[in-house]
Amino acid sequence: MRWYWIDQFIEFESGRRAKAVKNISLAEDHIHDHFSLYPMIPHSLVIEGMAQTGGLLVCEHSGFTKKVVLAKVPRAVFHCEAMPGDTLVYTAVIESLGEEGAKISATSHLGETLQAEAEIVFAYLNHPELGALFSPETFLHMMRLMGAFRVGRAADGGPLRPPADLIEAERQYALRKWEEAKRS
Repeated sequence: MRWYWIDQFIEFESGRRAKAVKNISLAEDHIHDHFSLYPMIPHSLVIEGMAQTGGLLVCEHSGFTKKVVLAKVPRAVFHCEAMPGDTLVYTAVIESLGEEGAKISATSHLGETLQAEAEIVFAYLNHPELGALFSPETFLHMMRLMGAFRVGRAADGGPLRPPADLIEAERQYALRKWEEAKRS
C-alpha cells in the first residue's frame, strides 16, 4: 500500500474489530484538488480509510498469509462531510470470514457524530505475480507504523505479536537492502 488513509490504530482485537484515526490536514494535496473552494476529504477516501482499517484486520487474522483486496462496497452512507482540522475515527468489525474473502461493517465518526457507515467486501487473491504488491515486510511495517502491535490484542486476549514469518521476511528484506547499499 502506498497511500495511508489512517494515521494510527487506537484499538485492535484480532479477528474481531479495529479502530483507527485519521487526522485531516489542510496540507493534504487531495483536499485542494477535489473541491478547491470547499476543502473536504472526498468520500471515496473515507471509504478507503475504513477499508484499510478493516483490510489490515482481516490480513492480520490470517497471519498475513492471504492477499486481501477491496472487492466491493455494497452499501455506503454519508451523514456529513469531514473537513481539514477534523479527526475521523474509523471502526471496522468483521462480519464474516470465508474461503473466498471477508465482509466487514465499518463506521467513521467525528467525535460523537456518525460521519459515515459502510459495508465492505474483501476478496482473497493468490496470484504469484501479486507478490510485489503484498510483500510481508510492507504489512509488518504498516502494522508497526500505525501502532497495531502497541495497542492490539490477540484472539486469546494476550498482546498482539507479529508472526515469526513476517519478522523473518523483514530481516531478509533489510539484508537485501544492506547488500544493495554496499554494492552502490
